[in-house]
Amino acid sequence: MTGLTHSSGDELHGKRLELLKELAPRIARVGILADVGHTGTRPRVKATAVAARTLKVGFRQLEVRSSPDLDSAFDKIPQERIDALLVPLFPLFFVHRARIVDLVAKSKVPAMYDVREYVDQGGLVAYGPAFADLFRRAALYVDKILKGAKPGDLPVEQPTKFELVINLKTARTLGLAIPPSLWARADHLIE
Repeated sequence: MTGLTHSSGDELHGKRLELLKELAPRIARVGILADVGHTGTRPRVKATAVAARTLKVGFRQLEVRSSPDLDSAFDKIPQERIDALLVPLFPLFFVHRARIVDLVAKSKVPAMYDVREYVDQGGLVAYGPAFADLFRRAALYVDKILKGAKPGDLPVEQPTKFELVINLKTARTLGLAIPPSLWARADHLIE
């Protein structure tokens, strides 16, 4: 088995929360959408809870089992006094990303996503692997295999390039000023 993974370890979950807090410093309690049917949910929630404690931010899990649960999860945002949201890259959420971005906008909370596709659709901010770079690197793997390399001899590689994408229009709608430190680090600013 060989190839590339988009996963880069638990540290990235904390980095996302740190960036979101930098963008919206008044965050007191953050929620995370949790696809309880996905095997990656438990470690993701655990790593994010640790990061929240480190940043002295309250933390709540909003459980979702299927797409109809999205509305009830978002209904809990005001009840739980959640003032920011993390949206992980799970298939259920990615398929329904337009709906999720719309629900986040109606909730009027800043949200951090794992991939830029959400920000392209109106989400606030995303930080994650640069998938274009992963695709280029995957082509190099294919080239090596076609030239005779044994797949079992090639290591599984993690991402090495990450991108920070900020939607300026959404930031203005939420009344957020982009700090100079984020302006400088952003790979893409969407108007």
